[in-house]
Amino acid sequence: MSVLDQFNHLLNFLAPAFAVGVLLALVAPVFYKKRPKAPVLYAQAAINVVAGAVVLLLGLWVFGNDGKMATYGAMLVVCATVEFAFLQS
Repeated sequence: MSVLDQFNHLLNFLAPAFAVGVLLALVAPVFYKKRPKAPVLYAQAAINVVAGAVVLLLGLWVFGNDGKMATYGAMLVVCATVEFAFLQS
């Protein structure tokens, strides 16, 4: 497998964490009206993506392969919890 193929696999592995993290940061103002006026969208999205990626890596380690629905469910719960904690501060 070439380096380009490995990079493609890595991007495809992290794509759900990126999509959930960014979309959650974009949709959060709809549900939480009390929001800081400073532009913190990048920070929110980055924190969500990192938290989601960690959960995906843990799911890969625990189950031995990726793509398990339990891992995706755990990623959603962790990202939502991180977003809630971020907006409460």
